[in-house]
Amino acid sequence: MAALIPFEVPTGSDKTLLVWELSSGPTAEDLQHSLLTVFSQFGLVYSVRVFPNAVVAGPGFYAIVRFYSARDAHRAQKACDGKQLFQNSPVKVRLGTRRKAVQENALALNSSKCQQVANYYFGFNGWSKRIIKLQDLSDLEERENEDIVAPVEKHSLKFFCALEVVLPSYECRSTGVGMAEEPVDKLEEGPLSLLLKRKRTQKLALQKAMTDAFQKLLIVVLESGKIAVVYRPCEEITDARTEEELQDLIQVNYFSWKQCGQGEEDCLSDFSFEEEELK
Repeated sequence: MAALIPFEVPTGSDKTLLVWELSSGPTAEDLQHSLLTVFSQFGLVYSVRVFPNAVVAGPGFYAIVRFYSARDAHRAQKACDGKQLFQNSPVKVRLGTRRKAVQENALALNSSKCQQVANYYFGFNGWSKRIIKLQDLSDLEERENEDIVAPVEKHSLKFFCALEVVLPSYECRSTGVGMAEEPVDKLEEGPLSLLLKRKRTQKLALQKAMTDAFQKLLIVVLESGKIAVVYRPCEEITDARTEEELQDLIQVNYFSWKQCGQGEEDCLSDFSFEEEELK
């Protein structure tokens, strides 16, 4: 079945691995690096967190590894459970415990993580960003205050950014917007401090716009390993966890699918295969 990779923080138990019986010799930082190296062989890893064992469990560590893809997590669990990996004794690896819970709104990835996901699935040269507009709204606020008799020394730096993420191989463009604001006090801050805050606010507005643009994209990894992209401009960012939801998503976005390096007939052929597989 196709794997869906939204640009959001992975939360499902099927994407989470619990690793324990890690030796007490290395530091937590060294273990984190070693675990990331091992599990990255199976797919893109969102995070690796290492914790010391409880006192009753004896010396050592355990870790929680989170993947973006449930398929990658399953492969890693089967391959690594009971293996020594990077230490002299075997480790235990289990998938997270499934439990029913109230579904919360998905958390968007920050711009850095979005770029990491894009680089992994599209390649470093497979996507680009283009700033459409970067506007300083601070002056507008100051002009609104010109009629006030007493000078207003406390105001805010405010920037608006409109940005476009472009995927040439998929003939897909996604536009995002972001706004950032930071309070400043002209009486307490010098010119250098104001300049640094200005640059920081600009950067934050750009990052928010990039995150917004990526939220409208959904990566679909087919069984064959081919990548498809679904553009969903007005849809809330949710993870289609059931076959029915995935079927509806594919039907609605039928003409949004583009396969890298393939013609339209090959693309529709893959679509038909996936559609039959889900029934």
